[in-house]
Amino acid sequence: MANETPRYKAPYILSTQSQKEVTHNMALNLLDMVIQPSVETMSLSAPPISPADGQLWLVGAAATGDWLGQYNNIAQFLGGSWNFHLPSEGFSVWLKDNGVAARFLSGLWQVGSLQATSVEISGQQVVGPRQAAIADAGGGLTIDSEARAALNGLLAACRTHGLIAP
Repeated sequence: MANETPRYKAPYILSTQSQKEVTHNMALNLLDMVIQPSVETMSLSAPPISPADGQLWLVGAAATGDWLGQYNNIAQFLGGSWNFHLPSEGFSVWLKDNGVAARFLSGLWQVGSLQATSVEISGQQVVGPRQAAIADAGGGLTIDSEARAALNGLLAACRTHGLIAP
């Protein structure tokens, strides 16, 4: 039998183990770190001077001190020491300093990016996949430059926002 859970590496309590409460508490601390995590920032490469018990950070590049070798990991300060967790593909955290979510994809944290096939509000799709390109309005039999300018402005805004192809 394995000694830990396969995804989060939480320790199992073994039947022959003494001080089972230590293993149980370690697993609870890990759960506290990974269930709906809200991290202070991802911009630090060195541990903060006075962290509060239970606070979380994403370890930045070129990490130093107690964070050396822990780049991209979640760092939790607990009981006067640091615990680290390597996130798995698709893992999400809330960045308190930026007010956005970050998702761990292909070995990197993607900040503020949302992947979706559509956006719905009250059950009504308001944004879906990008549509094909639409040519700018051109001349016709009736001269109406103001209408063409307004339509071309609308098309430009849709292209800028990625709603239609350029």
